[in-house]
Amino acid sequence: MTTTEAAHQPASGRPSGSVPGAGTVPEPVDENIWLEEVYGEEQLAWVREQNARTEELLEDADFAALEGSILEVLDSTDRIPMVGKHGEWYYNFWKDRENPKGLWRRTSWESYTSGSPEWDVLLDVDALAVAEGQEWVFHGANFLRPAAGDPHRLALLAFSPDGGDANRYREFDVETRGFVDPVAGGFDLPTGKGSASWLDADNLLVATTAEGLPRTTSSYARTGVKLGRGVSLAQAERLFEIPEDHMMAIVAHDSTPGFERTFAVDWISFFEKSTSVLRDGQWLEMDVPNDVNLSAHREWLMFRPQRDWSVNGTTYPAGSLLAADFEDFLAGSRELSVLFTPDANTSLQSWSWTRDFLLLNLLRDVSSEIRVLDPQRPGTDAAWASTRLDACPPLHDVNAFAVDDEDDAEVSGDDGTGGAASVSEGEAPGAGNDFWLVATGFTTPSTLTRGTLKRSGHGAVSTHEVIRSSPSFFNEADYEVQQHFAVSKDGTRVPYFQVASKDLVLDGQNPTQLSGYGGFEISRTPAYSGAIGRAWLERRTAESAGADGEAPHTRGGVYVVANIRGGGEYGPSWHRAALQENRHRAFEDFAAVARDLISLGVTSRQRLGCVGGSNGGLLVGNMLTQYPELFGAVSCGVPLLDMRRYTKLSAGNSWIAEYGDPEVPEQWEFIKTFSPYHLLKDGVDYPETFIWTATSDDRVGPVQARKMAARMQAMGIPNVWFHEALEGGHAGASDNRQAAALQSRSQYFLWRSLAGRTA
Repeated sequence: MTTTEAAHQPASGRPSGSVPGAGTVPEPVDENIWLEEVYGEEQLAWVREQNARTEELLEDADFAALEGSILEVLDSTDRIPMVGKHGEWYYNFWKDRENPKGLWRRTSWESYTSGSPEWDVLLDVDALAVAEGQEWVFHGANFLRPAAGDPHRLALLAFSPDGGDANRYREFDVETRGFVDPVAGGFDLPTGKGSASWLDADNLLVATTAEGLPRTTSSYARTGVKLGRGVSLAQAERLFEIPEDHMMAIVAHDSTPGFERTFAVDWISFFEKSTSVLRDGQWLEMDVPNDVNLSAHREWLMFRPQRDWSVNGTTYPAGSLLAADFEDFLAGSRELSVLFTPDANTSLQSWSWTRDFLLLNLLRDVSSEIRVLDPQRPGTDAAWASTRLDACPPLHDVNAFAVDDEDDAEVSGDDGTGGAASVSEGEAPGAGNDFWLVATGFTTPSTLTRGTLKRSGHGAVSTHEVIRSSPSFFNEADYEVQQHFAVSKDGTRVPYFQVASKDLVLDGQNPTQLSGYGGFEISRTPAYSGAIGRAWLERRTAESAGADGEAPHTRGGVYVVANIRGGGEYGPSWHRAALQENRHRAFEDFAAVARDLISLGVTSRQRLGCVGGSNGGLLVGNMLTQYPELFGAVSCGVPLLDMRRYTKLSAGNSWIAEYGDPEVPEQWEFIKTFSPYHLLKDGVDYPETFIWTATSDDRVGPVQARKMAARMQAMGIPNVWFHEALEGGHAGASDNRQAAALQSRSQYFLWRSLAGRTA
């Protein structure tokens, strides 16, 4: 386990000990419940009718030009082909105009750095889809660790049949360029939600809902099994099982030589999970609170508490990072080393181990900072010596992660970055201490850098050079990035980024797109987007007559990202501040940013639109229903909107710890205050609204979006538009063509509503 996100990846389930109250909450009248049948003929007929109506509105010649421009960005053959190292090869998955479903391929390091790599194509997913008559969506590869000295050969490939979260896992041989025949013992797991990983060459560890295996009320796997070759899932040895009302079960094996361990995780809820390690045929539960995140690397056990954690009289704040010797901790020692302590401005986002160093990816007021820690040297402010990596310009997002922490190959004459190779005492040879740096900013195309860490008398030092740079897709020099802070209702300072022309006129007439998320401890950081540059920043309004003698002029758009509570920009406390009964704080923060933009003269109600997807769809749904006076248009994607029934739809039950349980009367009292479907009122001047989703979304599902649009239209609310992609999963798109269409509809709708047609 080399790279670890600070925040949980999945969303949450019902907290342990939480049970519905004795009384039940009667469900409000829902005239649109019939739309909850996702694939019903009548329901899909309604969808097709809505799609046709929306396409007639939006998809004109200007739309086609915009869609083509965005697709050009997504299909660009000059963008960075990100790679992952396995053995001597560098693997990449690539989509473009000629390969919309993608190519899984590999190359050597020498070829990769040549500027024109020679790619060895292992699998053509488009050809596979044609051959098998199934619209496969590639979801990644997991290699079997080979015997020492052997090349990586066997991998489990994950495929979704529709872009959703359920995958089929198939064994693939990279030497023969083909799947291993199940008749000959090859692994081929039927489609289901869950995970699969290698235990050894002949066994997998699997947690899945396929073939009728038990599932939780959150729709995820409830059991973990050991699956041998030639054995069906029904016959597989059951290793681990969790209660039905917990979120999901996971089983996994760490095959690091000398540190082999098998783990099982009972993911109880967003805040709670219990991790066990297999010892002498028995599961040994790790003795930590359920809200402390754990990860293991060689001899180290890492801890990141979600709440303040007291151990032997010492309290470690939420969001800190601690370490202990793995075996000592299991034996009862509670000697913890403090590696990072958050402050009011700084949070830990993720960490990654090279062979001998620990990389910490931090945010300081939503700008990146990277620290390199050396376990062999004591520090001053932390237990291990810490050195700041000089690689993070202000108002940028930069992430560092290991290239291959287990590459202990003998050193040749080159260190992999063009410098002379050398190894200090106690350091790994080969690429074990190499790292990637991926840097991006709103007006800075992404760059990929490779570096090497070494010890010196003054701490860790690095040599690194840029390997690849993304192309420019708009004239970035014309724009500037500013960070501002709005003041929320309770006095909290809320940061936001503003990207606008350097000659921005503060007259309230600039079309402005405000984006946000505010949930699940997910941070919104600076990121380059050629699509936003072309579709919004460089787009021009119709020429307007100059006022007070000014010459007629046009103007472009302003793009704003709000870092509201509920997210992870300032760590777990920033997230927890907007949970459940405090959800309103996220909405108040977003509204405060909107008001700040208006008060500063950047925009005005008729020129300000907002956009959000998934939990961000819930956010902008509440802007629509609670703050309609602030916005001229709302683009609401793959959203949660019916908070009375969300736990009964798709994977909704897994988010109870984030929003609350509507089946509990006391909790419904606060949940109903942010359920947009139930907040609609007659006689309100609502913004123009575009609601979009995907039929194959098996996470949030399409039905909340359907019902919201249907209710608004039935109420006679004007300018309500709906579109549902028939494939694409929760992302709304499974290939670049679909992604370009999706982005174009949202961007075109907002511009049309806020600025009118282009000149």
